[in-house]
Amino acid sequence: MNCCVGSPLKDKLNELEKLYGQYNVHVLCDALDIPRGTFHNHIKRNKRDDTYYAKHREELRLKIQEIYDESRQIYGSDKILAVLQREGYHTSKKMVLELMHDMGLTSTRQDAKKMYDKEIRKCKNHINQNFNPDTPNQIWVSDVTYYKFNNKVLYICAIIDLYSRMVISYKIGKKNSTNLVKSTFKQAYETRNPKKLIFHTDRGSNYRSYTMCTYLKSLIVTQSFSSAHNPYDNSVMESFFSTMKREELYITKYRSEQELRNCIDKYIAWYNTIRPHRAVGNKTPLEAETAFADK
Repeated sequence: MNCCVGSPLKDKLNELEKLYGQYNVHVLCDALDIPRGTFHNHIKRNKRDDTYYAKHREELRLKIQEIYDESRQIYGSDKILAVLQREGYHTSKKMVLELMHDMGLTSTRQDAKKMYDKEIRKCKNHINQNFNPDTPNQIWVSDVTYYKFNNKVLYICAIIDLYSRMVISYKIGKKNSTNLVKSTFKQAYETRNPKKLIFHTDRGSNYRSYTMCTYLKSLIVTQSFSSAHNPYDNSVMESFFSTMKREELYITKYRSEQELRNCIDKYIAWYNTIRPHRAVGNKTPLEAETAFADK
């Protein structure tokens, strides 16, 4: 401190301003014999100006935001204060709390359990590995896989009806996007017109997007999601894509992207109408659906 009790009031106020936020106001004012009201008025007046206090606050704001982001929004005021002090910043918990409040920063730890529970409720699994519904158009499953061709990546979205194991819709795109899965679903929905449907997928962001969820809700379709990190919850789709790759994609040399697309068309037609499927008593998916329709 570069002044004493006998220094001019202006000098004392300017010196104490540099320490504001680092020490208790009572201690500061008692040290230089300044009325606390006078000091508070000085601080409030100078907050509107380009003062050391304002510059100090702005510097702290930037640093607090940096620490908060680097902690993946986990750190609260105590830990942010500890990091600030470790890096040589002079401030107080009160100042950190005030700035964090102004910036709208809160530790995600506080709401982590609430957010987790909300996600669990939102991503409910309605089928729980029950892959054998009683009728067609009761449960559809879907997923997206990719295939590399000529240094490009193509994404294949498919939908399977669990009753017959028929691939009822598929599309190939250059992006794993919400538009890809929505257009694939729309094609199946408009073709088959289900009455009461559960649509089961993994937790991919394209299936959980606002656009997709709103669209399915408008059709009164119940969304069902696999548990986190559990491929068995959508094993029918996993199995189909694995089979298609081993029986077609990995063993065929394609000369062009169009030839690749044509071969996928032919494979899925063959899969639906000629290839026996163990899950439906070694019938083809088409035979399984025809038998149900003839009941």
